[in-house]
Amino acid sequence: MKKTFLIVSAVLIAFCSAQTLRAQTPTTPDEKAAQPRKTSGIFTMYALDPLARSFCFNDGKEGMRIANHQWGNRCSDLNFSLVSGGTLVAGIEVDRAAVIVDLGTNNELRERYGFDDAENGAVGFASLRLEGNKITVLQEDNTKPVWTTLKEGAALFTETRASANAPIKLGHIYLVRIADSKNQSFRQIAKLMVIAYRPGESVTLRWELLTN
Repeated sequence: MKKTFLIVSAVLIAFCSAQTLRAQTPTTPDEKAAQPRKTSGIFTMYALDPLARSFCFNDGKEGMRIANHQWGNRCSDLNFSLVSGGTLVAGIEVDRAAVIVDLGTNNELRERYGFDDAENGAVGFASLRLEGNKITVLQEDNTKPVWTTLKEGAALFTETRASANAPIKLGHIYLVRIADSKNQSFRQIAKLMVIAYRPGESVTLRWELLTN
């Protein structure tokens, strides 16, 4: 009886030890729950931060990383450059090319397309959407919204080039298209709005992907 008790006790101790060890062992990335892809948000790029001077549209995080004491690229779709007093740059990764179109401010979009909006409102930015190979913008919003083709959007579908760039201007809205020369099915289109800017230091963007 005593021998049986000792055997059972040993089994219980081994089981508890294994459970404790398992709880203390960190999970691997593959064991973690899959994170949903982020399609919009706010992100700040910092000129002097080696990680956050670039940005990834896939997850809304910094484009560079430090791993195993090494610094390198993770996913850099957009970059903050100090060239020409502050520039947004896209199409910087290998095999990637891009187009950036500056649409001006929300107020300027309102003047051009005639939709109702408050001063420095958000109707222009919010209503920009992708329909096939064109961008549309809200023109009327009475009882039934009416969209019209954004004339400036045609430039988004012209030939892409490596390191496409545009000067950073506070309050301006930008359209970005990124293509891949090795993967013809790849297409990434996003809209951005500069909501804060400290020249030589940082730029904060509200962004939203228009492609899945």
